[in-house]
Amino acid sequence: MPDDCIFCQIVAGEIPSHTVYEDDEVFAFLDANPLAPGHTLVIPKGHHERLNDMPDDTAEALYAAIHELVPAAEAAVDAPASNVGFNNGEESGQEVPHVHGHVVPRFPDDGGSPIHAVGGAAPDLDDDELADIADDIAAHQ
Repeated sequence: MPDDCIFCQIVAGEIPSHTVYEDDEVFAFLDANPLAPGHTLVIPKGHHERLNDMPDDTAEALYAAIHELVPAAEAAVDAPASNVGFNNGEESGQEVPHVHGHVVPRFPDDGGSPIHAVGGAAPDLDDDELADIADDIAAHQ
C-alpha cells in the first residue's frame, strides 16, 4: 500500500468513509464529492493503479461487486438508471491512481449526459480505419 494513496488509507480505516460494501477483495463507499445522491466508488482492496494492472481474479471480484451494487444504489435513492464507468489513467481524468469504478445514479432531467459526452469531439473514422483499429485491438489480447 502506498503511504499517499487515499483509497488505501480508506480501506485500512485510517480515513473514515460511508462504507456500503466490503468483502475479501473489494471495498465500496460513497463518493465524498458526489455527482448525484448514491454516487458510489467501488475499488479493489489491493493497490492497482489501472484496470490493466489488476489480476484476473481481482477484476472478476470487482465486477461481481459492481453487478450487485448498481441495483442497490439505484434502489436506495429511487433512481431509474445509472452511469457506471472507470477513468483508466491520468489522461482519462483519473485523479486517484487506484482503480475505482463509479456508480452514479441518474434521474429524469438531472442535467447529466450519456457516457459519450466524456470523450470530447468524436473522430471521423471511415470503415477501413475502424477495421484496422478492430484488428489491432484483437491482436493485442
